[in-house]
Amino acid sequence: MRAREKITTDMAFKNLQATDKDQNIATRYDGLFVRIRSKKSGGGVSFRLVYRIEGKQLWITLEEKKSLKLAEAERQIYLTMISQGIDPALERKLKVERERTAQLAEQAALAKQQALISVANLFERWVNTDLQKRKDLAEIRRMFEKDVLPIIGSLVVADVRKGHITEVTDKLKQRGVNHLARNLLKLMRQMFRFAVDRDIIEFDPTASLSVTKTTAKPTERDRVLSEDEIRQLKIKMPDAGFMPSTECAIWIMLSTCCRVGELSKARWKHVDFAAQTFFITAENSKNGKAHTIYLSEFALSQFQRLAEVRQSEIWLLPNRSNTSHVCDKSLSKQVDGRQNPVIHRGRTSANTSLMLPGGKWTPHDLRRSGATLMGNLGVHGDVIEKCLNHKEENKLKRVYQHQKLESEQARAWRLLGDRLELLTGNSTNVITFGKAGQA
Repeated sequence: MRAREKITTDMAFKNLQATDKDQNIATRYDGLFVRIRSKKSGGGVSFRLVYRIEGKQLWITLEEKKSLKLAEAERQIYLTMISQGIDPALERKLKVERERTAQLAEQAALAKQQALISVANLFERWVNTDLQKRKDLAEIRRMFEKDVLPIIGSLVVADVRKGHITEVTDKLKQRGVNHLARNLLKLMRQMFRFAVDRDIIEFDPTASLSVTKTTAKPTERDRVLSEDEIRQLKIKMPDAGFMPSTECAIWIMLSTCCRVGELSKARWKHVDFAAQTFFITAENSKNGKAHTIYLSEFALSQFQRLAEVRQSEIWLLPNRSNTSHVCDKSLSKQVDGRQNPVIHRGRTSANTSLMLPGGKWTPHDLRRSGATLMGNLGVHGDVIEKCLNHKEENKLKRVYQHQKLESEQARAWRLLGDRLELLTGNSTNVITFGKAGQA
């Protein structure tokens, strides 16, 4: 490209025009050129500095484009760098890379900061992701909101340590609710493992905590009401101050072996008086399996009595506002409150009305007691398991044996109902069985 007269003033620089070819025009400053792109390429104008480093001729496009004077100022900066052995073009690239690295580091730091979510936030994410189909979701939320989140909810998840977890469980143990402490520790472990799986934290703070050592050894209840106690229960019940519906519920659980939660959530449409059946939906069943109970005359009479005092056309046991079913724990609390030597403020004065010789009992013990009575009446164990709607533990049987044993179940409930009729009737000519496990 032919050289032109050197550009010496800003006026001369501003008067430069693009042509059909690229132009490279020298200025009065050594090594500084004006670069003008062709019309076809857009006619862009820039300054270039040609220089040498270690014998190599190199060039760099200046950032300044407005005037010769400003370009010269930038040139002086680069000449200083060159005199120090620094390649300005390479330095520019390194500067861009350093800025990019700094920006990435800043973004990473910001992402890390944003990842520092609180335990309360983690709980909500865990609930909304993994627990939506849990039947006990409402109870899990209640337990966390009462006993976990007030202690560690505001902590950043990454800051949670074993000591924070044991602070939760220790407070529960001090209240004497070891079983609750055990369950909550297991639930907290699930939540923190959820956090590990999503890279929210690196380590689970509950990982090295032994459930047994941190809370208590699991206790397997074996409380069974003897036949004498069932007779006493019949006598004591009127003095317990129960609503008629609660009395019916107790006898229904004993005569059908259903779970307290299954009865609490039941609707009237699940009871067929003509067919004498009580249907437990999969949704209400603990193991997710629908279950049909064939009602004995004893059990049917309790449902009929319950229907006579019904307070809802939908729910067997409605809540106080008649908007839903009664709380799952309501029946348990009512029974517990009548087996306590200490009268708590706001509780029933009939606090000892349902105390029995064999010790404290719960609504779930009625299920076990009914099953035990079936066994004492000669009902085969497989049939009792069907009546209890238990999941078959033997995988081979679970896969290949799908018989329902419906007639056998109906007979088992009938035998149980007949026995309960004798035990709770006016007749005293009843030979009672010994306690479970005795000959």
